[in-house]
Amino acid sequence: MYYIFLTIILEKEESNRWTAECKELGTATFGNSIEDARHKIEEAIGLHLNTLEEVGERERFFKEHKIKLHTKQPDSIKVDVSTNPRTFVQSYVQPLSSFVGVC
Repeated sequence: MYYIFLTIILEKEESNRWTAECKELGTATFGNSIEDARHKIEEAIGLHLNTLEEVGERERFFKEHKIKLHTKQPDSIKVDVSTNPRTFVQSYVQPLSSFVGVC
């Protein structure tokens, strides 16, 4: 089992919608609440990673975007992102059941 550590940025917009972005993957979505946006970005992350695997591009993408594979799930993760009062940042650990190459 491998793991990647990702950063999710949740931001409340003027329209009271929430945007959600995975900093490392560039995946983004929105929701009507912070919980909705968080749920949708987690789904989008899974879809993004599955698609990369299906087309055989995961190893290249990870190298290009400096996403490191880890063999152990972390106890804690440090996140360095500037925030404002309408922005929340959370670390996200995504398990990967297999990986063909080594980054």
